[in-house]
Amino acid sequence: MNVSLQQLKVFVAVARERSFTRAAREFDLTQSAVSRCVRELEDAVELKLFDRTTRQVELTHAGASLERRIGRLLDEIELTLREERAAYDGHTGVVVLASNPVLSSSWVAQGLARCASAFPELVVSLRDQSQSSVLASVEQGEVDFGVVSVAEPLANDQLHAQVVFTTPLHVVMPPAHPLARQASVAWHALHEWALVTLNADAGARAALDLAFNTHGLKRRPVQELGHVAAVSRMVELDLGVGVLPVDGHWPAPGAALVSRPLLPEINLTTLLVHRRNRSLRPNAAAAWAQFAALAGAASPAARAVPADPLPVSPRNIPSKELHDGNRNRPQAP
Repeated sequence: MNVSLQQLKVFVAVARERSFTRAAREFDLTQSAVSRCVRELEDAVELKLFDRTTRQVELTHAGASLERRIGRLLDEIELTLREERAAYDGHTGVVVLASNPVLSSSWVAQGLARCASAFPELVVSLRDQSQSSVLASVEQGEVDFGVVSVAEPLANDQLHAQVVFTTPLHVVMPPAHPLARQASVAWHALHEWALVTLNADAGARAALDLAFNTHGLKRRPVQELGHVAAVSRMVELDLGVGVLPVDGHWPAPGAALVSRPLLPEINLTTLLVHRRNRSLRPNAAAAWAQFAALAGAASPAARAVPADPLPVSPRNIPSKELHDGNRNRPQAP
Protein backbone atom coordinates (compact mmCIF):
# COMPACT_ATOMS: atom_id res chain seq x y z
CA MET A 1 0.00 0.00 0.00
CA ASN A 2 1.51 3.30 -1.12
CA VAL A 3 -0.11 6.17 0.83
CA SER A 4 1.53 9.56 1.32
CA LEU A 5 1.23 11.92 4.27
CA GLN A 6 0.00 14.61 1.88
CA GLN A 7 -2.87 12.40 0.74
CA LEU A 8 -3.94 11.80 4.34
CA LYS A 9 -3.78 15.52 5.17
CA VAL A 10 -5.87 16.42 2.13
CA PHE A 11 -8.41 13.70 2.96
CA VAL A 12 -8.81 15.00 6.55
CA ALA A 13 -9.22 18.58 5.26
CA VAL A 14 -11.93 17.57 2.78
CA ALA A 15 -13.69 15.57 5.50
CA ARG A 16 -13.55 18.52 7.89
CA GLU A 17 -14.66 21.14 5.34
CA ARG A 18 -17.07 18.88 3.44
CA SER A 19 -15.79 20.67 0.39
CA PHE A 20 -13.09 20.03 -2.19
CA THR A 21 -12.96 23.74 -2.97
CA ARG A 22 -12.33 24.89 0.60
CA ALA A 23 -9.77 22.12 1.15
CA ALA A 24 -7.97 23.22 -2.04
CA ARG A 25 -7.69 26.79 -0.69
CA GLU A 26 -6.22 25.46 2.58
CA PHE A 27 -3.38 23.72 0.72
CA ASP A 28 -3.06 26.27 -2.08
CA LEU A 29 -4.00 23.60 -4.63
CA THR A 30 -6.51 23.44 -7.45
CA GLN A 31 -9.79 21.64 -6.88
CA SER A 32 -8.85 19.05 -9.47
CA ALA A 33 -5.55 18.37 -7.65
CA VAL A 34 -7.43 17.77 -4.40
CA SER A 35 -9.92 15.48 -6.17
CA ARG A 36 -7.08 13.51 -7.73
CA CYS A 37 -5.32 13.22 -4.32
CA VAL A 38 -8.47 11.82 -2.69
CA ARG A 39 -9.10 9.46 -5.60
CA GLU A 40 -5.54 8.09 -5.39
CA LEU A 41 -6.00 7.54 -1.63
CA GLU A 42 -9.26 5.66 -2.25
CA ASP A 43 -7.53 3.49 -4.84
CA ALA A 44 -4.64 2.78 -2.45
CA VAL A 45 -6.85 1.73 0.50
CA GLU A 46 -9.49 0.18 -1.79
CA LEU A 47 -12.28 2.00 0.00
CA LYS A 48 -14.79 4.64 -1.06
CA LEU A 49 -14.33 7.51 1.33
CA PHE A 50 -16.81 10.13 0.05
CA ASP A 51 -20.23 10.21 -1.52
CA ARG A 52 -20.06 13.06 -4.00
CA THR A 53 -22.98 14.97 -5.48
CA THR A 54 -23.11 18.23 -7.37
CA ARG A 55 -24.17 19.99 -4.17
CA GLN A 56 -22.36 18.32 -1.30
CA VAL A 57 -19.61 15.95 -0.18
CA GLU A 58 -20.41 13.40 2.53
CA LEU A 59 -18.23 10.83 4.22
CA THR A 60 -19.07 7.19 3.77
CA HIS A 61 -19.07 4.96 6.85
CA ALA A 62 -15.56 3.82 5.95
CA GLY A 63 -14.52 7.44 5.37
CA ALA A 64 -15.92 8.60 8.72
CA SER A 65 -14.11 5.80 10.58
CA LEU A 66 -10.86 6.52 8.76
CA GLU A 67 -11.16 10.28 9.33
CA ARG A 68 -11.48 9.84 13.12
CA ARG A 69 -8.42 7.62 13.35
CA ILE A 70 -6.28 9.42 10.79
CA GLY A 71 -7.14 12.80 12.30
CA ARG A 72 -5.82 11.68 15.69
CA LEU A 73 -2.69 10.22 14.14
CA LEU A 74 -1.95 13.39 12.20
CA ASP A 75 -2.36 15.46 15.36
CA GLU A 76 0.05 13.10 17.15
CA ILE A 77 2.57 13.34 14.33
CA GLU A 78 2.43 17.13 14.33
CA LEU A 79 2.82 17.26 18.12
CA THR A 80 5.76 14.84 18.01
CA LEU A 81 7.53 16.82 15.32
CA ARG A 82 6.93 20.07 17.18
CA GLU A 83 8.33 18.61 20.41
CA GLU A 84 11.38 17.21 18.63
CA ARG A 85 11.98 20.53 16.93
CA ALA A 86 11.75 22.26 20.32
CA ALA A 87 14.21 19.77 21.82
CA TYR A 88 16.79 20.78 19.22
CA ASP A 89 16.09 24.48 19.37
CA GLY A 90 18.87 26.66 20.75
CA HIS A 91 16.77 27.99 23.62
CA THR A 92 14.85 24.93 24.86
CA GLY A 93 15.26 21.24 25.59
CA VAL A 94 17.90 19.48 27.67
CA VAL A 95 21.70 19.66 27.32
CA VAL A 96 23.93 17.29 29.29
CA LEU A 97 27.54 18.16 30.13
CA ALA A 98 30.18 16.45 32.23
CA SER A 99 32.89 18.11 34.31
CA ASN A 100 35.55 17.29 36.84
CA PRO A 101 34.25 17.84 40.39
CA VAL A 102 36.52 20.77 41.27
CA LEU A 103 35.52 22.92 38.30
CA SER A 104 31.88 21.90 38.85
CA SER A 105 31.98 23.80 42.14
CA SER A 106 33.36 26.98 40.61
CA TRP A 107 33.66 27.93 36.95
CA VAL A 108 31.16 25.39 35.64
CA ALA A 109 28.59 26.53 38.21
CA GLN A 110 29.02 30.07 36.91
CA GLY A 111 28.48 28.76 33.37
CA LEU A 112 25.26 27.05 34.44
CA ALA A 113 24.03 30.31 35.95
CA ARG A 114 24.90 32.15 32.73
CA CYS A 115 22.94 29.62 30.65
CA ALA A 116 19.95 29.84 32.98
CA SER A 117 19.93 33.62 32.65
CA ALA A 118 20.31 33.63 28.86
CA PHE A 119 17.96 30.70 28.13
CA PRO A 120 15.34 30.25 30.90
CA GLU A 121 13.68 27.35 29.06
CA LEU A 122 16.93 25.46 28.45
CA VAL A 123 17.83 22.79 31.01
CA VAL A 124 21.58 22.16 31.35
CA SER A 125 22.18 18.99 33.35
CA LEU A 126 25.62 18.50 34.93
CA ARG A 127 27.38 15.20 35.59
CA ASP A 128 30.27 15.24 38.08
CA GLN A 129 32.87 12.76 36.80
CA SER A 130 36.58 12.06 36.88
CA GLN A 131 38.50 13.40 33.91
CA SER A 132 38.85 9.99 32.28
CA SER A 133 35.11 9.41 32.69
CA VAL A 134 34.32 12.84 31.22
CA LEU A 135 36.33 12.02 28.10
CA ALA A 136 34.74 8.57 27.82
CA SER A 137 31.23 10.02 28.19
CA VAL A 138 31.90 12.53 25.42
CA GLU A 139 33.37 9.88 23.11
CA GLN A 140 30.41 7.54 23.65
CA GLY A 141 27.82 10.26 23.10
CA GLU A 142 26.45 10.00 26.65
CA VAL A 143 26.83 13.78 27.12
CA ASP A 144 26.73 16.69 24.68
CA PHE A 145 30.10 18.07 25.74
CA GLY A 146 32.56 18.03 28.61
CA VAL A 147 34.91 20.23 30.63
CA VAL A 148 38.39 18.95 31.54
CA SER A 149 41.70 20.42 32.68
CA VAL A 150 44.92 19.02 31.27
CA ALA A 151 48.64 19.57 31.53
CA GLU A 152 49.74 18.53 28.04
CA PRO A 153 48.16 18.33 24.56
CA LEU A 154 45.04 16.19 24.18
CA ALA A 155 46.01 12.98 22.42
CA ASN A 156 42.60 11.89 21.18
CA ASP A 157 41.63 12.04 17.50
CA GLN A 158 37.96 11.45 18.36
CA LEU A 159 37.53 14.72 20.24
CA HIS A 160 37.43 18.37 19.29
CA ALA A 161 38.81 20.62 22.04
CA GLN A 162 38.54 24.36 22.55
CA VAL A 163 40.84 26.05 25.04
CA VAL A 164 38.88 28.33 27.34
CA PHE A 165 41.53 29.39 29.86
CA THR A 166 44.89 28.46 31.34
CA THR A 167 45.76 28.53 35.03
CA PRO A 168 49.21 28.60 36.64
CA LEU A 169 50.14 26.32 39.52
CA HIS A 170 50.88 28.02 42.83
CA VAL A 171 52.30 26.84 46.10
CA VAL A 172 49.85 27.46 48.96
CA MET A 173 50.87 27.80 52.63
CA PRO A 174 50.21 29.77 55.84
CA PRO A 175 51.55 33.37 55.85
CA ALA A 176 54.27 32.46 58.36
CA HIS A 177 55.69 29.67 56.23
CA PRO A 178 59.30 30.23 55.01
CA LEU A 179 58.23 29.98 51.35
CA ALA A 180 55.74 32.81 51.87
CA ARG A 181 58.59 35.30 52.21
CA GLN A 182 59.25 35.10 48.47
CA ALA A 183 57.27 36.73 45.67
CA SER A 184 57.55 33.49 43.68
CA VAL A 185 58.84 30.00 44.45
CA ALA A 186 61.11 27.82 42.33
CA TRP A 187 60.05 24.22 41.85
CA HIS A 188 63.25 22.89 43.38
CA ALA A 189 62.36 24.66 46.64
CA LEU A 190 59.52 22.15 47.14
CA HIS A 191 61.85 19.18 47.57
CA GLU A 192 62.06 19.81 51.32
CA TRP A 193 58.31 19.72 51.91
CA ALA A 194 55.49 17.19 51.87
CA LEU A 195 52.98 18.17 49.20
CA VAL A 196 49.20 18.27 49.13
CA THR A 197 47.40 18.60 45.80
CA LEU A 198 44.29 17.67 43.84
CA ASN A 199 43.96 14.14 42.52
CA ALA A 200 43.77 12.95 38.92
CA ASP A 201 40.05 13.79 38.73
CA ALA A 202 40.97 17.47 38.34
CA GLY A 203 44.24 17.19 36.44
CA ALA A 204 46.51 18.90 38.97
CA ARG A 205 48.51 15.76 39.71
CA ALA A 206 49.43 15.38 36.03
CA ALA A 207 50.72 18.96 36.01
CA LEU A 208 52.72 18.29 39.16
CA ASP A 209 54.28 15.18 37.59
CA LEU A 210 55.07 17.18 34.47
CA ALA A 211 56.84 19.85 36.53
CA PHE A 212 58.90 17.35 38.50
CA ASN A 213 59.85 15.35 35.41
CA THR A 214 60.67 18.47 33.39
CA HIS A 215 62.98 19.87 36.05
CA GLY A 216 64.51 16.58 37.11
CA LEU A 217 63.25 16.86 40.68
CA LYS A 218 62.89 14.04 43.16
CA ARG A 219 59.30 13.12 43.90
CA ARG A 220 58.09 13.93 47.39
CA PRO A 221 55.28 12.20 49.30
CA VAL A 222 52.01 13.59 48.01
CA GLN A 223 48.55 13.69 49.52
CA GLU A 224 45.95 13.75 46.73
CA LEU A 225 42.48 15.02 47.52
CA GLY A 226 39.29 15.66 45.63
CA HIS A 227 38.55 19.30 46.48
CA VAL A 228 40.41 22.54 47.06
CA ALA A 229 38.81 22.90 50.50
CA ALA A 230 40.31 19.56 51.58
CA VAL A 231 43.76 20.58 50.33
CA SER A 232 43.48 23.91 52.14
CA ARG A 233 42.48 22.28 55.41
CA MET A 234 45.47 19.94 55.38
CA VAL A 235 47.80 22.86 54.66
CA GLU A 236 46.22 24.86 57.48
CA LEU A 237 46.94 21.92 59.81
CA ASP A 238 50.62 22.03 58.80
CA LEU A 239 50.55 18.65 57.04
CA GLY A 240 52.41 19.99 54.03
CA VAL A 241 52.32 22.75 51.44
CA GLY A 242 49.66 22.80 48.76
CA VAL A 243 50.16 22.85 45.02
CA LEU A 244 47.02 24.18 43.34
CA PRO A 245 45.82 25.93 40.19
CA VAL A 246 45.10 29.48 41.31
CA ASP A 247 43.09 32.08 39.41
CA GLY A 248 39.54 33.38 39.32
CA HIS A 249 38.18 30.31 37.54
CA TRP A 250 39.15 27.77 40.23
CA PRO A 251 37.96 27.64 43.85
CA ALA A 252 40.14 29.91 45.97
CA PRO A 253 42.44 28.43 48.64
CA GLY A 254 41.45 28.95 52.26
CA ALA A 255 41.26 32.55 53.47
CA ALA A 256 43.93 31.84 56.10
CA LEU A 257 46.45 30.86 53.41
CA VAL A 258 48.60 32.69 50.90
CA SER A 259 49.88 31.53 47.53
CA ARG A 260 52.93 32.20 45.42
CA PRO A 261 53.40 31.36 41.73
CA LEU A 262 55.70 28.44 40.98
CA LEU A 263 58.52 29.09 38.50
CA PRO A 264 59.21 28.09 35.79
CA GLU A 265 55.50 28.37 35.18
CA ILE A 266 53.43 25.21 34.70
CA ASN A 267 49.81 25.65 33.63
CA LEU A 268 46.64 23.64 33.67
CA THR A 269 44.61 24.22 30.51
CA THR A 270 40.84 23.96 30.75
CA LEU A 271 39.02 22.72 27.65
CA LEU A 272 35.55 22.32 26.29
CA VAL A 273 35.42 19.01 24.38
CA HIS A 274 32.89 17.32 22.11
CA ARG A 275 32.96 14.51 19.57
CA ARG A 276 34.92 15.54 16.51
CA ASN A 277 32.66 13.94 13.90
CA ARG A 278 29.32 14.85 15.47
CA SER A 279 27.96 18.39 15.29
CA LEU A 280 26.53 19.83 18.46
CA ARG A 281 22.76 20.15 18.56
CA PRO A 282 21.67 23.81 18.38
CA ASN A 283 20.76 23.92 22.07
CA ALA A 284 24.08 22.32 23.05
CA ALA A 285 25.93 24.75 20.77
CA ALA A 286 24.14 27.63 22.51
CA ALA A 287 25.22 26.33 25.94
CA TRP A 288 28.79 25.76 24.68
CA ALA A 289 28.91 29.39 23.48
CA GLN A 290 27.83 30.63 26.92
CA PHE A 291 30.63 28.69 28.62
CA ALA A 292 33.17 29.88 26.06
CA ALA A 293 32.11 33.50 26.57
CA LEU A 294 32.35 33.12 30.35
CA ALA A 295 36.01 32.10 30.16
CA GLY A 296 37.22 35.69 29.93
CA ALA A 297 35.56 36.72 33.18
CA ALA A 298 37.49 35.66 36.27
CA SER A 299 35.66 35.03 39.49
CA PRO A 300 36.23 37.66 42.19
CA ALA A 301 36.65 34.82 44.69
CA ALA A 302 40.35 34.35 44.02
CA ARG A 303 42.50 35.62 46.85
CA ALA A 304 45.90 34.56 45.59
CA VAL A 305 48.92 36.46 44.43
CA PRO A 306 48.24 36.75 40.68
CA ALA A 307 50.46 35.38 37.95
CA ASP A 308 49.88 35.99 34.26
CA PRO A 309 49.22 32.57 32.67
CA LEU A 310 50.97 31.65 29.44
CA PRO A 311 48.94 29.65 26.91
CA VAL A 312 49.70 25.96 26.57
CA SER A 313 48.27 23.25 24.38
CA PRO A 314 45.72 20.86 25.93
CA ARG A 315 46.06 17.08 26.32
CA ASN A 316 44.66 14.02 28.02
CA ILE A 317 45.83 13.26 31.51
CA PRO A 318 47.21 9.79 32.28
CA SER A 319 45.77 8.18 35.37
CA LYS A 320 48.13 8.09 38.35
CA GLU A 321 48.20 5.95 41.43
CA LEU A 322 47.63 7.85 44.63
CA HIS A 323 50.66 8.34 46.87
CA ASP A 324 49.93 9.01 50.51
CA GLY A 325 52.29 11.08 52.59
CA ASN A 326 52.03 13.26 55.65
CA ARG A 327 55.54 14.46 56.16
CA ASN A 328 55.78 18.16 56.63
CA ARG A 329 59.22 18.64 58.09
CA PRO A 330 62.33 19.49 56.12
CA GLN A 331 64.62 16.55 55.44
CA ALA A 332 68.26 16.72 56.33
CA PRO A 333 70.47 17.10 53.26
